[in-house]
Amino acid sequence: MMDSIAILDFGSQYAQIIARRVREAQVYCELFPWDAPQEKILSIQPKGFILSGGPRSVYEPGAPFIQEFILKSGLPILGICYGMQALTHALGGQVDPSAQREYGPAEIEPLISNPLLSNLSKVWMSHGDRITRMPDGFIALAKSGNSPFAAIGDMERKYFGVQFHPEVHHTPNGGELLKHFAIDICGITPDWTPASIIDDAVARIQKQVGNERVLAAVSGGVDSSVAAALVHKAIGDQLVAVFVDTGLLRANEGAQVAEAFRGNLHAELITVDASEEFLSALKGVTEPEQKRRIVGEKFIRVFEVQAKQLGQPRFLVQGTIYPDVVESSAPDRNKAQKIKSHHNVGGLPEDMEFELVEPLRYVFKDEVRLVGEALGLPEKLVWRQPFPGPGLTVRCLGEITRERVSRLRAADQILLEELSGEGYLGKAGKVSQVFVVLLPVRSVGVMGDQRTYQEAAAIRAVTTEDFMTADWARLPHDLLARVSNRIVNEVDGINRVVYDITSKPPATIEWE
Repeated sequence: MMDSIAILDFGSQYAQIIARRVREAQVYCELFPWDAPQEKILSIQPKGFILSGGPRSVYEPGAPFIQEFILKSGLPILGICYGMQALTHALGGQVDPSAQREYGPAEIEPLISNPLLSNLSKVWMSHGDRITRMPDGFIALAKSGNSPFAAIGDMERKYFGVQFHPEVHHTPNGGELLKHFAIDICGITPDWTPASIIDDAVARIQKQVGNERVLAAVSGGVDSSVAAALVHKAIGDQLVAVFVDTGLLRANEGAQVAEAFRGNLHAELITVDASEEFLSALKGVTEPEQKRRIVGEKFIRVFEVQAKQLGQPRFLVQGTIYPDVVESSAPDRNKAQKIKSHHNVGGLPEDMEFELVEPLRYVFKDEVRLVGEALGLPEKLVWRQPFPGPGLTVRCLGEITRERVSRLRAADQILLEELSGEGYLGKAGKVSQVFVVLLPVRSVGVMGDQRTYQEAAAIRAVTTEDFMTADWARLPHDLLARVSNRIVNEVDGINRVVYDITSKPPATIEWE
């Protein structure tokens, strides 16, 4: 097993961003609830611990705390925000409410020269408590206008704490702090690379499935395609890829998937037209979570039928990735609040007949793309626009009908054509994700001197590094005007186009 960092989540919704930054340093890490069993945390043989932030105060009854075995391990520890306060509290220091809370940008002033804080001055704070007395053995490394102990350290035990958040992009060079802790302080060799991800996944897949046949659910999205490619590398002709046309896909999706799998992977591909089944099951349904559950169950039922025709394979491959798991709040991995179900995580029926093979379950989106490139998948497939498992179901707000889905598909195709022509898509693209949402809202318009009363469409375009946080893309007005003009003129039933300028948080990237 490679060297690793164990990250303890004390309730932060974005503790996984810490993991993302550590992975960027090519260091393997895993995220655990703060109260996870000792044997589970130590099973990855960590060479250090990072303690995340959290919403609580250390002196509250029932507040999260550092388990004793962590302090007895003798391994380096880095506490971030609440993690720093929990470390201070556990070691006999003092934490008190601050008279003036510190939220947002701040500047820290190094008090002694230390490589942990090199190139750090502007940071992001988010705390109401602060350290008022350090534990024995600690020295102050930096201060801010409201925090006399903005960073502290015990050099002998290699314990460190920072009051700010180095993981967020609002702290320039914060990733360097995490990299220095993992590599220089914990002594970890940076060997978490696409090649090592592939080698590890292949070994786990071969161990899990043995000589049995395996079904792969491919949707045309990046994640399912890379997951299937990984399994194909591991077991070759034991894999049968199944592409289900749900009637909820983007334009030309089926032909593109067939070309990728038969032409590039040379893998067996079965295409199933189940569009009528999905659309019938979704008739009259408007609630997003119910839509996701219906799509998730239908997927499984379709695969169960295919499995019977193929001799009942026991295993099903799915392209679940880490953000799916986090947002669905898998109980074994973190305690963050559930945001929404994903059809391949929270929407699966309890009585399904498959054992899941999920080689990308704890891999981030950008890592998935790098793995896809390393596997030799074509760039146009690896860097295509992300697409949700439930398909256009969650972009067609309100009732799902064949007519409304066709309307949405046509509008989305226009948007992708225009942005692709301007260099906004693909590996070197200027936006991370862009799509059209059809709204269950009608508005009055005028076309050819006649009154119209038709639906509205919203354009969603974001930039992001990890898909856990995102900012709305500042697309040129002329480009938006051209897209809007084409949609209104070329797509029957839409007479108004709006642009979504909400970041994540507070919104999610998808509308449902």
